[in-house]
Amino acid sequence: MISNNLISKAFEEARAQLLESVSNLKNEGDLDRIKEALQLAEEIYGKNEQWNESNALHLVNVALISINEIGLGANSAIAAILHETIESKWLTQVELEKRFGSTVASIVSNFTQISGLDPKDPKTQAELFRQMLISLSADARVILLKLADRLDTMRSLSRHEQNIRLKRSWETFHLYAPLAHRLGLYRLKSEMEDLAMKHIYPKEYKYIIKRLQETTASRNRFLQGFMVPVEEELRKKGFNFAIKGRTKSIYSIFRKMQKQEVDFDEVHDIFAIRIILDSKPENEKLDCWQVYSIITDKYTPNTERLRDWISVPKSNGYESLHTTVLGPENKWIEVQIRTTRMDEIAEKGLAAHWKYKGIKQEQGIDEWITRVREILESPDTSPEDKVEQFKLNLETRDIYVFTPRGDIRKLPAKSTVLDFAFDIHSDIGSQCVGAIVNGKNTTIKQELQNGDVVEILTSKKQKPKKDWLSFVVTSKAKSRIKQQLHEIENREIKEGKEILLRRTKNWKIEDFEKAVQKINKQLKLKKPTDLFILIAQGKIDLSAIKTLLTTEEQIVADKETTHKTEQEILEASEGSDYLVIDEKLVNIDYKLAKCCNPIFGDEIFGFVTVNEGIKIHRTTCPNSNQLKQRWPYRVVKARWKGSSKAGAFQTTIRITGIDEMGILNQISEVISKDLKVNMRNLNVTSHDGLFEAQIQLYIEDTKHLEMLLYRLNRIQGVTKAVRLK
Repeated sequence: MISNNLISKAFEEARAQLLESVSNLKNEGDLDRIKEALQLAEEIYGKNEQWNESNALHLVNVALISINEIGLGANSAIAAILHETIESKWLTQVELEKRFGSTVASIVSNFTQISGLDPKDPKTQAELFRQMLISLSADARVILLKLADRLDTMRSLSRHEQNIRLKRSWETFHLYAPLAHRLGLYRLKSEMEDLAMKHIYPKEYKYIIKRLQETTASRNRFLQGFMVPVEEELRKKGFNFAIKGRTKSIYSIFRKMQKQEVDFDEVHDIFAIRIILDSKPENEKLDCWQVYSIITDKYTPNTERLRDWISVPKSNGYESLHTTVLGPENKWIEVQIRTTRMDEIAEKGLAAHWKYKGIKQEQGIDEWITRVREILESPDTSPEDKVEQFKLNLETRDIYVFTPRGDIRKLPAKSTVLDFAFDIHSDIGSQCVGAIVNGKNTTIKQELQNGDVVEILTSKKQKPKKDWLSFVVTSKAKSRIKQQLHEIENREIKEGKEILLRRTKNWKIEDFEKAVQKINKQLKLKKPTDLFILIAQGKIDLSAIKTLLTTEEQIVADKETTHKTEQEILEASEGSDYLVIDEKLVNIDYKLAKCCNPIFGDEIFGFVTVNEGIKIHRTTCPNSNQLKQRWPYRVVKARWKGSSKAGAFQTTIRITGIDEMGILNQISEVISKDLKVNMRNLNVTSHDGLFEAQIQLYIEDTKHLEMLLYRLNRIQGVTKAVRLK
């Protein structure tokens, strides 16, 4: 059972009131189900030390509001009582469904999802937030339950800290009160606005409260004088009626004072009179218009202020006849004329419709929920609602995504990380290499879902690619990518052309255009500009172009073979500077050291071993210092001569970068296809969206290796490519 510290008079009263309200629903089994939910809640929440009386009271109050003030049924009340269970992981959706049915489980699950939404700036993002709220709520009861939850939160807001009070109040002003207004829950809307104003504009709130209290007596006298002749005439005509004096909400008065730039005493329609008729359904319209005729016979009406929502009700079901007349003391007063049925609908919204249709409560709620959904999804064009109107287009099925700072972005369904990046800014999109979505690393192709929190990762090395167009869906992303690809292409054409121009001048080739044609023909390129792009991208070896354009000098190799022994090498080294390593050294037993894998072009030295001949090491070899210090007499100076054999030297490189689809294919193409390098071994690891590859390969010389590393470092997504020492 619930812990003793949760038992209080307020809690017991709320609990008793809830059970009484449920018993009035008159649906068989509802009372037992509510009792079961309360007992389960007491058992679950009672075991949690962080829960206290205010938490328990809040759950029961939300259930009460959902039934008494909105008109929902037992399923919603049960969901209200248990709406913390899934979020706090005390129960699963499956467990809820087994005990209380799929409807309750679905409502609680949906409620948990929308409760996690936290708009950074509700004032500027109200429209997007409401749309996202609706799109995430499969059952419209969830939204209505959220309104009940927010109303009770506002009623007990005073016990929270100042920053929490302000945040909740602004959210209520811009998100929840307009939503209640759209659904015809005017009393909820007015109370929410007044409670929010109490914390945001405390001085103005207290001032209006004080002025209303001071003018109560004079206001009552005015109403009495106004209504006496009207009441007499209504009784003569045989009407059964009730009359209520209704003061405008505090926030409505405040807004009017601001809009008209007047003080409290200059606001003319601070209060209104509501005449509620007890009429038969078939006589409702006729009776209302008859009462209108009686009032306008007694007092002069302002014809411009006539509002007929009886002939054509509002989309949210509101029906009433409003007129403003000039009463005693030459004061204007609004008169609202409606029937008992219309008044209940105005108080509880569409839920009250089903009471008068003779439909069972639960079935009626199902029909109402369908109607609520239609209202939420349709535009409202009435003048007073234009500012608050919003529309959900289920056919486009937009999604709503958060930035890390809480800003909301609206995107089409199936939008990717890259679409989101371009939606933020074109520069962010063009440099996007991935993202962190809900705390996990993802690629630029990842499709986003409603409510995702997305942090974009960028790199200055990143540039747009043609394949991006195959997976982005927003027109903004597509147009920006095409534009930037065109700009990149133009820059590369200019850059490549300038490089080739400089080189052809150095090679003393006078006819540049003819040279370009010759190269294009040889390489079978479609356009002359393709050559310039390949040069700018480093995909063509300029030395090969030179060979193609100039007469290559034939090098006559000296094929004399010099036969030397290991001892002769040592003796020769004493009288000469270097042991020359080239293809002529055929009878000398030498090997390339595996500890440093020297390649043609490296600075090297020889070391005479006992059994393996001469080992050739790089001067930067990690073992070089030890060898030179311990056995200086066995060290031989050496250098390369001539040209290397293609792919004769083994080395290892390390590549790191962003782990995105296709990156290894690009690396493989550069190594194997573009530079004709033979790979021996490849080892790749990946962690947190990054990869590291170690590749053993055979290259010709250091220049060949430098070109390879240069080309690899230019691949988009590669952060670094280096030779391992």
